Amino acid sequence: MTSSNQPLRSSAKRASLFYLVFVMYSYTTGGCFGLEDQITNSGPGMTLLYHLIVPFFWCIPISLVAAELTGAMPVQGGFYRWTRAAFGDFWGFLAGWWNWTASFLLGSVYAVLFADYLGFFFPEISGWKHYLVSIALVAVITWINIRGIGAVARVATALELFVLAPIAVMVFIGFTKWHHNPFVPLIPPHRPVFQVFGVGLALGLWLYSGYEQLSTVAGEVENPQRNYPLALACVIPLSMASYFLPTATSLAALNNWQDWRGGYFPTAAQLVGGPWLGVWMTLAAMIANVSLLNSTVLASTRMPFAMAQDGFLSPKFTNSSKRFGTPAVAILFSGCLYALLSVNSMTRLITVYVWLRVATSLMTVLSAWRLRKTKPDMPRVFVIPGGRIGLLYAVGAPVLMGFVALLGSDHIALLFGPAAIAIGPIAYFALRRWRTPLIFHG
Repeated sequence: MTSSNQPLRSSAKRASLFYLVFVMYSYTTGGCFGLEDQITNSGPGMTLLYHLIVPFFWCIPISLVAAELTGAMPVQGGFYRWTRAAFGDFWGFLAGWWNWTASFLLGSVYAVLFADYLGFFFPEISGWKHYLVSIALVAVITWINIRGIGAVARVATALELFVLAPIAVMVFIGFTKWHHNPFVPLIPPHRPVFQVFGVGLALGLWLYSGYEQLSTVAGEVENPQRNYPLALACVIPLSMASYFLPTATSLAALNNWQDWRGGYFPTAAQLVGGPWLGVWMTLAAMIANVSLLNSTVLASTRMPFAMAQDGFLSPKFTNSSKRFGTPAVAILFSGCLYALLSVNSMTRLITVYVWLRVATSLMTVLSAWRLRKTKPDMPRVFVIPGGRIGLLYAVGAPVLMGFVALLGSDHIALLFGPAAIAIGPIAYFALRRWRTPLIFHG
């Protein structure tokens, strides 16, 4: 390994637009899985409306911001460095810290869920065997990521093509068996308003989060000023279709919204198309979690590398692979934490992750507003359309949606979410005394 004082430049081949689309899709969506609890909490009609409306108030404006700032500052560390340029060291550190710590929870959840789905075929996988499967998956994904974004992109593309195939088949069969209105009922009868609009909206924001995250690997993408906005334009419609179409067609064919629960899509596929489609969809769910973990490691491990370059973390995190030029120490360190946290299921804490993700996303959009004020002459290959009104939409819509979602959090998130946020400032002041002189200036 070598120590690098310069922005990361991988010696491996950079990702083209084609591969970037699949890496971004695998990180932000990964298939139709994860929305099932929305249906029972918010109702089938409101769930479908969420997937038609939420993107216009969350991922679309955030993507516009990411496109503009990636074109202006295509640097390793992405939104962390944008926030630092806009608001200074303190807020830049918080954006990086919140994102990196959130990835520990998210990555471990994907490893655990993979082992859970594997238990469908091998019920004896439990206890230490379950943990061993999770660790093995983390180890394989860590090795792939050390080999660079080229390897990650090829794996992500192959995995997502496998995931999308049974979803497409399920949608087709569901259309042929369409007998019911999937929007009825709009909301569950006698369900508290808080549960309909609070929990359901939080899940919606989680499902449509992460579109700015791949900015952290801009230095490993071919022509990021051009390809990043184009990838966003491809991925957002694909993500919306991946959630909306299989949900709508399954509900229209089965009319059993009361039976939906977490991990229900394989069961729905079996009811729609038969046992063969149920098994195929179960395999797709497993592969989707592999793909999500693969892209999570890619997006999140460039963060400690960039923060170490800026002197916020130990210089050890700038050590890179001699062969692949990737931040090997940061990847290995993060992989170890994912493995340690995979000992138990942590899906109940996903709402805590949403607090950290919302905080990071809000810092990103506010950075676009701030940089328009402080650096109006900065070259921008892509500019958010609509002038001041367009900028107001791109910044204001996510801020409003984020606050609404956090206010509707459940009791676990309301207890641990603010605590997770508060750790960031504590870490900043604790680490500042050991901070080395700044290396990166961008």
